[in-house]
Amino acid sequence: MQMNPNKDTQLCMSLSGRPGNFGLRFHNHLYEQLGLNFYYKAFSSQDLPGAVAGIRALGIRGCGVSMPFKEACIALVDELDASAAAIQSINTIVNSTGHLKAYNTDYIAIAQLLDSHAVPKEITFALQGSGGMAKAVASALRDGGYRNGLIVARNEVAGRALAQSCGYEWQAQLGTLRPRMLVNVTPIGMSGGPEADQLAFEAAAVDAAETLFDVVAVPSETPLILRGRAQGKRVITGLEVIAIQALEQFVLYTGVRPSNEQFQKAVAFARG
Repeated sequence: MQMNPNKDTQLCMSLSGRPGNFGLRFHNHLYEQLGLNFYYKAFSSQDLPGAVAGIRALGIRGCGVSMPFKEACIALVDELDASAAAIQSINTIVNSTGHLKAYNTDYIAIAQLLDSHAVPKEITFALQGSGGMAKAVASALRDGGYRNGLIVARNEVAGRALAQSCGYEWQAQLGTLRPRMLVNVTPIGMSGGPEADQLAFEAAAVDAAETLFDVVAVPSETPLILRGRAQGKRVITGLEVIAIQALEQFVLYTGVRPSNEQFQKAVAFARG
């Protein structure tokens, strides 16, 4: 990729426990295609307050926030957009002359995907997870009119709190229940992790479902998605989530909305 940074180049970045290349390639590709004087770099950090202070001090325009920082960053910013305040989880920070405002574009992506995949409102579902991303997914389901839900989380305090905030039930394990949609919002199946080769739910539950939704983006074809696709089920992938939320971040950072063709080319490039 041809980059010609100069003293006026605006920097954007991401903070993640496991940095990947998708956001870097996606944003930089669009910057180049649209002739924008921006550059994007992925980071991790053991010093979150220091990292966020650096965003402010160095005039970094925007920052994507991934696991495990989505809730911890809240106390470090100046303002929450309604999308983040309602969920109490952020994934995007925009720096306007030292004022840090946080958003949640994950929520936007989830809502769009439930609609575009025509997931029936009356479907029964189990969402596994209770962290920041789980809050975004559960809130989008609730606000989208999905009433028949269950939160599955080993952390009882966080799991019960999420379930109660969205009007769902909570269980520590799925057990013998067989909901029609399974949603994985945990690191199970994520490349590089200790559970990379594991199925996010028991095989019997996966086989009984009609819709499988995995927010893990790397790889886009997780064990859960591979099994569901092989059986001809409706599948929604983490790649779809990360692409849409990245597009909305791009717009917040630059004020420019790419065409759908430009967006699709950026996704294809980022995957490569």
